[in-house]
Formats: sequence, C-alpha cells, structure tokens
Amino acid sequence: MTQLKKGTLAVWGGETERFPYGATTPPIVNSVTYAYENLDDWYAVAIGKQEGHIYSRNTNPTVRVLEEKIAALEGAEAAISFATGMGAISNTLFAFLTAGKRVVSLKDTYGGTSRIFLDFLPSYNVEVKLCDTTNHEALEAEIAKGCDLLYLETPTNPTLKVVDIKRLAAAAKKVGAVVVVDNTFATPINQTPLSLGADLVVHSATKYLCGHSDAMGGLLAGKADLIRKVYQFREINGASLQADPAYLIVRGMKTLELRIERQNASAMKIATFLKAHPKIDDVFYPGLESHSGHAIAKSQMSGFGGMMSFALKGDYESVKTFLHGLKLVHLAASLGSVSTLAGPPRTTSHVELTTAQRAQLGIPESLIRYSVGIENLDDLLADLTQALNRI
Repeated sequence: MTQLKKGTLAVWGGETERFPYGATTPPIVNSVTYAYENLDDWYAVAIGKQEGHIYSRNTNPTVRVLEEKIAALEGAEAAISFATGMGAISNTLFAFLTAGKRVVSLKDTYGGTSRIFLDFLPSYNVEVKLCDTTNHEALEAEIAKGCDLLYLETPTNPTLKVVDIKRLAAAAKKVGAVVVVDNTFATPINQTPLSLGADLVVHSATKYLCGHSDAMGGLLAGKADLIRKVYQFREINGASLQADPAYLIVRGMKTLELRIERQNASAMKIATFLKAHPKIDDVFYPGLESHSGHAIAKSQMSGFGGMMSFALKGDYESVKTFLHGLKLVHLAASLGSVSTLAGPPRTTSHVELTTAQRAQLGIPESLIRYSVGIENLDDLLADLTQALNRI
C-alpha cells in the first residue's frame, strides 16, 4: 500500500490491529496493573524483550494507541505521552539539560516555557541563551558557540512569529545539539518539523489534537533513542497520561484534518478582514503577505493555522470593551477548540510574566489572542464587526 495521507493516518494511526471483542474504537483500559500467568513472560515484558504492559504509570494500552497515532502523523520512529503539554515540555527539557549544559532558544515562547528558561533551568546551573526570535544570524551564532539543545516554537505564542526550522536545525547539527520544536500551533496537518531536520516534536495535545477542550495531555515524537531517554525520565518523574483523556484525544484526532482545513480557511479570511479594519493597529498571522515571516511559513507549512493575534488601536480598556462585546467566543485560556476562544496574553499565554516582561517580548497590552473555531465564517465576521463597533 502507498504511503497513507494525513487524514487517513489521523483515523487509522495506532488502530490497524484488532481490538478486544472486535471493538472498532480503542477500549479505555483503566487497569493500573497487568497480570501474567508465568514469571518468564512477566520478566520478558519488564526488560523490553516482549510486548506488553506492567504498570500504567509506564505504559497503557489506550495511551499506546495515542502515541502510535501521533508518531504516524509526525513521521516519527516513536512517541511518548504526558499528563499535560507542560509535562511534555518540562520533562523533555529536564531529561536533556543537566548542570553545565547550554540551551539556545527564542525570546518568544509560550509563557510556561519561558518560565522554565528564565527561572528553573538557571537554578540548576544550565546556561540559557534566549535570542531575538526572527534574528536567524544571532541564533546561528549562539548555536555555534556551543549548544546541547536547540528549542524552537513556530509559529510562536502569542505573536505568531515564524522561524526557519530547516536552517536552524542544520546549524544545530554542526555542534551535535538535539533539536526540539513545539508544533502545537501548526499541528502535523500544517507542519512536520521532523522532515525539516528536527529530532523531537512536542505538542500540547490539549489544544488542536484533542480539539474539544475536554481533555488534557502532552505528546513528544521523534527519534527512538531520544524518546527512550525522555521515557526513562518520565517513568520516575511520573507525569504520565491516563487512559480516559488519552481516549478523548484519540477521538478528537480522528477529525483533526477536517477541523484544521476549516480553521485554516476561516482564519485567513478573518485575518484579512481585521488587517483592513480602521480600529485594528496590527494583525499577526503568517498567512498574510504582510507578515514578516510569511515567506518562511509558506516554505515549511502547508496551511497557516487557526491561531492569530491582533492589536487594537487603544489601551487595555478598549480590549475589555471589545472582548466583552463578543458573543460567539469563550473568553478562556486555551486554544485549538471547535469553539472560538479569545483573550489577552496577560490572562492567557503569558499570565506568568509581568507587564514589563511582556513588553520586553514585544507583547502590547492591547494584544488579543484569537483562536478560530469551526463556526460559520459569516457569523464570526459579523460578531467581530459588532464588537469592534463598540470601541
């Protein structure tokens, strides 16, 4: 059979073997432990010579389906899951970065990730160098000085900046660094970092992969030996994903391509509308030709995603008036759902940072992060129009 397309992999990835009782959906296996009739089989599973499960903190049949599905979609050798997206990010960073190591990353990363770089890793004597996100020359120069791990996020949260994965991964390979890319905003439907030179790709599965804001999880996919290293850390750290949320994320992923196609199309039209509106100061969406990273995005993405941010002409009071005027939106701290979500970075992605720190990252207080849902486009445009008319 020829290589399956992503829409098919989203449905069939990890589900090609028959489930017990002939079930056509993965069973939710909530058992904590798994029994064996003889010690030889038990031992063979324990040392990895035989397939099976022993304890659900380590592996679980339902969770395994999810891991195989994301591995298929990302074109990865292996994958591992976590209780949350931050669990995936933190476990990955701490598995590779010990005292004396050096990590190079971007100034524009998710607020929780920034906290790890700014507060946690330095306290463990890990050298952290955060570069201006779109200054590829500066990034390459810092990588060349010595780098054990290069951590990228593209598009970034919340200003949708874009970095050239292939270019920076090539620089990292010259010094033997592990390359990790947060692919949460793009999803494997729009972007596959492993094909561009990354070693590992991380997701907050809570967002687009689940798609319904009803389950939390994190995923890491990539080279088998690197996944094994993170697995050994997570096995003791204990940030394991349970069967129930794994099932919900698997169910959500089956419609991933359909949802992303709709959100790609709607976001492009909404971004174009907002860009021309007199009450909007700026729009941050890589699909716009005016976006500084559009050329790079076009070269490494097949779609530009359902996430955008835009700055109003006005202060934070204007932000409140506008957001309170929206009807077809949840003012909530998440993204990637079937329903539209919105909020300012000070209460969503960068609530952990101070006003001064957000300003240092180029995040104005008038910025609004807007996650386009799957609602009818005309209804969303009408809702935005009436809310803008209030300010």
